[in-house]
Amino acid sequence: MSCRVYLVRHGETEWNITMKAQGHIDVPLSDHGRRQADFLGKRLAVEKFDGFYASDLTRAIETAKIISKHHNLELEALPELRELDFGDWEGMTIEEVAALFEDDLKRWWENPLSVRIPGGETVGEMAQRCLGALKQIVSRHTGGNVLIVSHGGPIRAITASILEMDLNKYWRLRMDNACLSIIDFPEWEKGILMIAAILPSSTAKIQITLKKRARINHKSMRQSLPL
Repeated sequence: MSCRVYLVRHGETEWNITMKAQGHIDVPLSDHGRRQADFLGKRLAVEKFDGFYASDLTRAIETAKIISKHHNLELEALPELRELDFGDWEGMTIEEVAALFEDDLKRWWENPLSVRIPGGETVGEMAQRCLGALKQIVSRHTGGNVLIVSHGGPIRAITASILEMDLNKYWRLRMDNACLSIIDFPEWEKGILMIAAILPSSTAKIQITLKKRARINHKSMRQSLPL
């Protein structure tokens, strides 16, 4: 039987506003991020869930707890669902990274799947740990619904894998704060994806942004980085 997974990106943080790479740094939600989570929680209050999971970082746990208050379920935090480890780039804006790590950034942007961020990890390593955790969750909840709160990078990697995309192109998937992606798994290898962004503003919209990049463009990178 199918397992339905509701994938949620955490609500907004102050570092999302200033476009700093958060990675594994534990940054809490902003007031607006809490409102986003509350809005989404009310939208999902009518859904029946069999499990609640989140990354073990505060911004994901806080988002999950706000949503889960409408459901009598215990939250399980998993470090495997953390954001990409940005290593030496954490706490920096894309402009600061470009100024200090220009060559590393160029190589990584062209091949994030296998190029390691200084002091961090590759997208391939992140995808492997996230997909491993997801597979265990899906097998644990056959025939049920689960909600997972994670981060932009992991959700991109999971979505790209379901669509059989080249993970070097996963930047072409844009996941805003508090966006919702729904994946049905009739079988593990046959995920069916539906993407919906539910935000408390007039700018709420479904977004899969496809961009052609012939060269590195820092402005477009600011919009695409899983910060």
